[in-house]
Formats: sequence, structure tokens, C-alpha cells
Amino acid sequence: QVQLVESGGGLVQAGGSLRLSCTASGRTFSSYAMGWFRQAPGKEREFVAAISRSGSTYYADSVKGRFTISRDNAKNTVYLQMNSLIPEDTAVYYCAATYGSNWFSKRHRGEAYDYWGQGTQVTVSS
Repeated sequence: QVQLVESGGGLVQAGGSLRLSCTASGRTFSSYAMGWFRQAPGKEREFVAAISRSGSTYYADSVKGRFTISRDNAKNTVYLQMNSLIPEDTAVYYCAATYGSNWFSKRHRGEAYDYWGQGTQVTVSS
């Protein structure tokens, strides 16, 4: 069982930056592929970014060039650096983890992940 705890959300003006963190319990963090998803009010959950066990990164087109996902296996933590924020980025952000071997083909889909955090609110004001 893996527990994920997100932090770093908050209120920021458009154009500003935030860094989200997601810390995982357990001693096999390096074996997990990780992802970030978000859900805005009245909308479906959507993929934001993912990082493989080896550190390869993948992004939704809507955040490419503005967001950066990274991981620190020594700290059992995955980060989402968000720059040039826009009001459309307002959502609850969730991190997710999977040990699954077929993650790559489904990395942008929630079904690919086995464990989820509780979410952290990000609000971008115009």
C-alpha cells in the first residue's frame, strides 16, 4: 500500500508560479511511475503530466512549456513546477502512482494508476 500526500497548492495571480509536491510512503518509490492530474469544478479529471521510473517526462499539450514534472527518489517525492499560470489552471491537483508494467501506453489515463493522493487546490486569479 502506498500513501500519497500532496502539498504546495494555494492562490496565485495569473502569470505567477507554484510548486506542488507529492510525498509517498514506503521504500520502493523509485519503482513507481508517477502522474499529476487535475479536476476543475464541473469538469472531468484530466491528465497533466507524468514521469517514468527512469525519469522520462510527458505532458498534456495545455501545460507543455509551462509545467515541469520531476522526482527525487531519495526524498520519495515528485514535484510539479507550474509557471506562467493562467485562470484555466484552477483545479484540484492530484498525484498518482503505479507499479504496473503496462503504464506507458495508458500514462495519460487515470485507470493506469493504482494509488491517489487527496488533492491540493490551486486557484489562479485573473
